[in-house]
Amino acid sequence: MVEFAHQPVLLNESLTALNIHADGIYIDATFGRGGHSRAILKQLSQQGRLFGFDQDLQAIAYGKQHFAGEPRLILEHGNFSQVNRVIDKYKLVGKINGVLMDLGVSSPQLDDASRGFSFARSGPLDMRMDTSHGESVAQWLVHVEFNELRNVLKWYGEERFAKRIATAIITERDRQTIATTDQLAAIISDAIPVKEKHKHPATRSFQAMRIFINQELKALEEGLEAAVSVLATGGRLAVISFHSLEDRMVKRFMRNHVSRPPLPVGLPVMEADIEVPYRLIGKPVVAGTEELQNNIRARSARLRVLEKK
Repeated sequence: MVEFAHQPVLLNESLTALNIHADGIYIDATFGRGGHSRAILKQLSQQGRLFGFDQDLQAIAYGKQHFAGEPRLILEHGNFSQVNRVIDKYKLVGKINGVLMDLGVSSPQLDDASRGFSFARSGPLDMRMDTSHGESVAQWLVHVEFNELRNVLKWYGEERFAKRIATAIITERDRQTIATTDQLAAIISDAIPVKEKHKHPATRSFQAMRIFINQELKALEEGLEAAVSVLATGGRLAVISFHSLEDRMVKRFMRNHVSRPPLPVGLPVMEADIEVPYRLIGKPVVAGTEELQNNIRARSARLRVLEKK
């Protein structure tokens, strides 16, 4: 297995956010290459436990190889939307002291050209996080209709030239198969009339297709609900997001969980009398100057924390 370097984002801030107890039970819902997990394990006693989830088979294989003989770590192949079902299997619902979710694509996925995530590296146009099932982007582009493609680019990439790009892709698709990342990146670049400084023209489109093909926002919505459903009293959900669509969802989810529900008019109960079972911990955390100098991928990271009372 070719190994690619990975530098976990907001590492110290994540550990602080989880408020780790040595004998606690924690979940790294996006295991990746185990950067956050390794640091969590250092703070656990022999009685502590850590579940590592990842839908990427390469991440699970890496974990089994590099964490072999670590009895405190339980690796599970699956999306974080499945957390509650797995934790229920272990009879640990309501006993989890913390869940960490590090959203988006990982550095090894971007750096491995064969995965097809990056417009900066020529490779097969795949972008699936779980390669064991589902359509690749190349397969999807063979049959996608114009309206669907335009909407994906607009909604998930917030791409203002979505119509132009969709037209160019469909036109080229009808001429020949679009099978590689550099082929798609060139089509997108040629379709955009105005280029942004310091930003590749294909950035938003690649993000949009990746989010769509992996159904990331649906999985995030389900994953957030799954995570809070397994927390113990005092347990925390810490979420690192990297783009505005994710962060808005996380912000709205957490805000809803700390807000009192509106009461029907005339009900003899004051809103202040209704106990809210969650609370926000601090303000959103972003990477500091030192981390930004060492890891450019931390520049858009934002950490939000919710605690169950």
